[in-house]
Amino acid sequence: MEEIRPARMWRLMPPDLRVSAAGAFWADEQAALEQAEAVALIARQIKFRPKSVLSLTLDKKARHLAGLVQVSDLLAARLVISYHLEHQRPMMGAFLDALGIAHEDGLIKDETPKTPDAATLDTGVRALAAAYPKADVARYFWALLWQDPETWGGLKGRPELALE
Repeated sequence: MEEIRPARMWRLMPPDLRVSAAGAFWADEQAALEQAEAVALIARQIKFRPKSVLSLTLDKKARHLAGLVQVSDLLAARLVISYHLEHQRPMMGAFLDALGIAHEDGLIKDETPKTPDAATLDTGVRALAAAYPKADVARYFWALLWQDPETWGGLKGRPELALE
């Protein structure tokens, strides 16, 4: 199975999910660097000065950003991660529960989580795939791989990563 880079994932996301992700992104206090990139892209697209883009409402910024299909991997990864943090916490928590990993509302507590063994990972993947929509599971697993390929390397090659 070929790797799906963040920018490609962004292009493949349905427009309504891109709007949701962009809204979560603008509210994400950890995304200042990527927000600066997004402001520059939007300014260029709509022929505004960056300062004018910053003064747009959250909804307008989200819609403009969601309309951009060509974004960097860095920006796309932050958009997908912001989406998960805002809209997919129950799914994230369910997966970590299935793996026996301590978390707080879907966020891993340990800064350096232990790599799950193959059998535990398989059980967790199957449980999540049975409980949630296929595309949601695939987006989440790709986000895990982008963030920490060492810990989540066991997800590589799994059919649950398929988006199409």
